[in-house]
Amino acid sequence: MSFTTPTPETLSAHALKSFEQMMRKTPGFKMRDGQHAMAECVADTLSKADLGECAVPTKALAVIQAGTGVGKSAAYLSTAVAMALERKTRVLISTATVALQEQLMSKDLPALAAAMDKPFVYALAKGRGRYVCKVKLDRVAGTGSGDEDLFEEDFPVAALSTASQQAIEERRIHLYDHMATLLNSAQWDGDRDTLAQAPDGSDWAGVAAERHTCTARHCPKYKECSYYNARTRLAEANVIVANHDLVLATLGLKTLPDLDNCLVVFDEGHHLPAVALDQFSSAMDLSNLRWLDKLPKTMQEVATRLHLHLGEDVQTVCSQLRTVLTQAQKLCLDLVHDSTDGSAAGPPQGTKAPSGGSAAHAVASVGAITNGTLRFPNGVLPETLTDPITQISAQATGLSKALEALGVDVKAIAKDDPAQGVLCAQLYAKLGAIAPRLNAVAATAQLLLEHGEQPLAKWLKAETEGGYLNLSANASPMVPGDLLRQFLWSQVRGAVITSASLTSCGSFDYFLQEAGLSGNRNVTTLEVSSPFDYAKQGTLTVVHTRAEPKQAEAYTAEMVELLLQDLKDVEHGALALFTSRAQMRSATLALPSSLVDAVLVQGTLSRTRLLASHSARVEAGLPSILFGLQSFGEGLDLPGKLCETVFICKLPFAPPSEPVDEARAEWLRTMGRDPFSELVIPATAIKLLQWTGRAIRTEEDQAHVICYDKRLQLQSYGKRMLNGLPPYAVKTRKAV
Repeated sequence: MSFTTPTPETLSAHALKSFEQMMRKTPGFKMRDGQHAMAECVADTLSKADLGECAVPTKALAVIQAGTGVGKSAAYLSTAVAMALERKTRVLISTATVALQEQLMSKDLPALAAAMDKPFVYALAKGRGRYVCKVKLDRVAGTGSGDEDLFEEDFPVAALSTASQQAIEERRIHLYDHMATLLNSAQWDGDRDTLAQAPDGSDWAGVAAERHTCTARHCPKYKECSYYNARTRLAEANVIVANHDLVLATLGLKTLPDLDNCLVVFDEGHHLPAVALDQFSSAMDLSNLRWLDKLPKTMQEVATRLHLHLGEDVQTVCSQLRTVLTQAQKLCLDLVHDSTDGSAAGPPQGTKAPSGGSAAHAVASVGAITNGTLRFPNGVLPETLTDPITQISAQATGLSKALEALGVDVKAIAKDDPAQGVLCAQLYAKLGAIAPRLNAVAATAQLLLEHGEQPLAKWLKAETEGGYLNLSANASPMVPGDLLRQFLWSQVRGAVITSASLTSCGSFDYFLQEAGLSGNRNVTTLEVSSPFDYAKQGTLTVVHTRAEPKQAEAYTAEMVELLLQDLKDVEHGALALFTSRAQMRSATLALPSSLVDAVLVQGTLSRTRLLASHSARVEAGLPSILFGLQSFGEGLDLPGKLCETVFICKLPFAPPSEPVDEARAEWLRTMGRDPFSELVIPATAIKLLQWTGRAIRTEEDQAHVICYDKRLQLQSYGKRMLNGLPPYAVKTRKAV
């Protein structure tokens, strides 16, 4: 449906006026030139986009890097919301982190609502799995189990002691009874996140709402459904806050507003490429095949109880699929075993896996196993796997279609005969509990067999957990930009992609390529500098070590020695960022007794407790130093005394080590291109921008960055990275 709207110029002026009004009305807000420039760009971009039905729609996208302190959320919220209200459409805001979602919902949007003349409704969108399924809960409340399929663990239940199984059963009976009581008495809205105590993941899985187990409007509990009640609230909202995973996972499913008929803001947009790769990858579990024994029994039970006919000989096909999966399992174990010199898998000679259950699990229980990953070069499957995977693809696809057809029949009965609604909902849920596993097998097998001009990354992964081996076959596209271009940008009409770190070495080129926006004539870019005076507020000192950073052992020893000397000068709060756990461990073990109490190491406590301890020490006038890895280099907000020095122990290079990265680097090399220059340097530059961004967080901060990697000044790529950083006063210090 298309709407008659004012001209783009009028819309843009109206939206910008809303931004300026918010600045004037909101206490503590300070108008900044950069923020105003960003609001102008947002208003201008979104005003040009044609929404709804349109023969040849105009698209408009803005990629905006807004430095720390710009106030980007205020700039895009006020303009986008005002324009959406004027155009009688909605705004979808997508983030990468829960922290930003909470900030938008609890702080930024309430502030905007208080400042705007025109009222609006905002809501948080969550995935279906965050809500309870009342049909499932009613079935298991009071019993703890209901049906055995609810407790399909990732390890053989038989491996648990009787006492352990009984403890799990008792815990679940108590939990489900409590949840049912709260839900039925309206003391709980069915949202997992609003429970006083978050349930264990395996417990929640038994009662979580899922697309594959839901008969939707045909369910007798539909009007009481927590998920669909939340969907109703979303439908009434002018502004919807979601996350990148949900946006990409629900493309085409009508869960969120149609992207061609709403305005979209992707905050923390630098995460989009990684999320896209994750969403479009696929994995096949080769460890636990017990679900295949349940599949024919479940399908036959459903068909019998509802007097339906199964077109496929499900029992025979399931048996064939189990046989070939077991064959593939053994072949894959052998391949990983051979590639890791026998350390990744394999029982001692003469050991026989017990019948039933999972052979891979049995192997793990008797063999000494370490983790192993085997990537197939150039995306080519070994000949020994081609035939089994081909059979798996055909059989799993056939079964998946039969399962889907049976589900359609169950829904039809629920629709035509409401008296059987409860039974249909329960039986459909039983089918749906198995569907994701079967679909994953079919999808992964198809990807493993696919081979085009641009190969896919394909690999086997063996890893141990709790003494059991998890074995999987994996496949993934390599280039996120292609995925985003095909599935996301083809639908979006008007959008803003923003973050504090979209440029690399001072250019948007890398992000535009990774995000599938390179060469898109509808894209405009804007870099809004931070209002901070970095040259006056801080310094960046590059320490020239004697050892070369590539000499890992010598460099780490020297760096740790220099770091410990500098840590003695910390008066309040500081942050030391490491590129590996081994490096962080070396520094931790070398701490003198005088510094042990002052250092808080990532992983020793939860992130929340660690930061609380850090704040408490600083407020008490004691020095406190956080030791952290990559996740502490982004999104950590420690203003003032909480972080007066950031120590960067080494440039955060991430050479291709993950299978997808390795496969992409390999592909580039076959075309005569340099993955180090094209991928590694730009990605490292963005990380370095994020890491240095931990130092100065407000206009009053005085902070210093100390980097122990001389390549930042001596190598040409280092100088490129340096030019892309905020304009700190740069100093050089040579180790003696």
